[in-house]
Amino acid sequence: MGRTSQRKGRAGELELAATLREYGFMVEPGAPANHGTTPDLTGLPSIHIECKRTERLDLGAAMAQAVHDAEKFHDGAPTVFHRRNRQPWLVTMRLTDWIEIYNNIEGRN
Repeated sequence: MGRTSQRKGRAGELELAATLREYGFMVEPGAPANHGTTPDLTGLPSIHIECKRTERLDLGAAMAQAVHDAEKFHDGAPTVFHRRNRQPWLVTMRLTDWIEIYNNIEGRN
């Protein structure tokens, strides 16, 4: 990965962390250029965050990385947060993980 891609990726992690903090989530970005030694972001209970800030996302590869890293760090359901230029953040996760999280919401009818 080139320096420009690394900078854009890091900027995406910092942007996503700031956005999630605006909603009251106490997330922290991992170490810069950590090459998989720490998660992209931490602090969102039961969710492993794989952050992708790119115009051409290979969602299958991103989800495979999220699954691998979620198993490695044991920090929750593998979830890809992704955004293209001038587009809102999107969140992708496996349906089974979403159902498990949704079923555990307190007060759900």
